[in-house]
Amino acid sequence: GLSRLASVLAIKINITHCKLKKSIQNKLLEFFVLEVTARAAADLLGIQANSAIFLQKIREVISYHLALEADEVFDGQIELDESYFGGPRKGKRGRGAAGKVAVFGLLKQQGKVFTVVVENTRTETLMPVIARKIKTNSWVHTDTYRSYDALDVTNFTTNSQSFRTICGETKPHKWNRKFLESGEENTPKNNGIDRKNFPLFLKECEFWFNFGAPKEQLKTLRKWCGI
Repeated sequence: GLSRLASVLAIKINITHCKLKKSIQNKLLEFFVLEVTARAAADLLGIQANSAIFLQKIREVISYHLALEADEVFDGQIELDESYFGGPRKGKRGRGAAGKVAVFGLLKQQGKVFTVVVENTRTETLMPVIARKIKTNSWVHTDTYRSYDALDVTNFTTNSQSFRTICGETKPHKWNRKFLESGEENTPKNNGIDRKNFPLFLKECEFWFNFGAPKEQLKTLRKWCGI
């Protein structure tokens, strides 16, 4: 809404009018694209370690701009998957996912990925997202998870197999691996990602996937942040 827009506009103003020199801001953007930690970036640039505040604002700007694209409807060949992050147990669905954050993802083949944090992965939770994001009569590829059974009686053509069977080692596994590697392996290195900041982390991963090579990512962030 308008309050959210005003909040993000303020974020952009803070970035463009912060006390850091433009050269430092640009370097921090470059380090962000290269996934350098805030502590390492501060050490390399000889600035205070609270540069993490600046990097957090970049993530908020990313989340805002991706939210502007959230109404884009996918068509053609669409792949669905759900994952869980955090918690003591890996790879569990349903009741085995206690303590984890549920994420639902849609990938347009040869296109963009859209991800959203969901309360759970039940049919009644996932179907509204599917109906909002996917054009009717599209091909929808899923695995055999029971929450997707309802697709058989909707306006989509379904193919319920594993992504690996359909697409080999292509984008569905790539974006899923990216999130899992960032969430499970890099979280300790980055001093943890709490549940409050997880949606920003998720949209950051979505940005890495959707906006190509580092050169394109840096160009996009400079535009979005007004730097």
